[in-house]
Amino acid sequence: METTIPDKAYFRIGEVSKILNVEPYVIRYWETEFKTVNPVRTKTAQRLYRKKDVQELLTIKNLLYAQRFTIDGAKKQLHKMRNNEEPEEKSGEKQKLFLMRIRRELQQIRELVS
Repeated sequence: METTIPDKAYFRIGEVSKILNVEPYVIRYWETEFKTVNPVRTKTAQRLYRKKDVQELLTIKNLLYAQRFTIDGAKKQLHKMRNNEEPEEKSGEKQKLFLMRIRRELQQIRELVS
């Protein structure tokens, strides 16, 4: 069954708990074990999870519950999954080029309007 993540910027731990269908203490434990989950803290120290954190937690839940990995095995599998993806430098370079192109186009628009 596909889990749908609501289109929001931040989620409280109770919301994440309902999305994942696990208790909040499980999420807090996974947060200590898997360093890729790093929620933002409010001034009152409440956790706010970004959508990418919730997606990561869904992946972790799948590895642990559906595929029956141990914590260490899930860490290794996540590492393998990350290595198959595009390296950060390449994706950062693409973003830089994209932003430079947007800047040039905005400058051209400004010249046309002036």
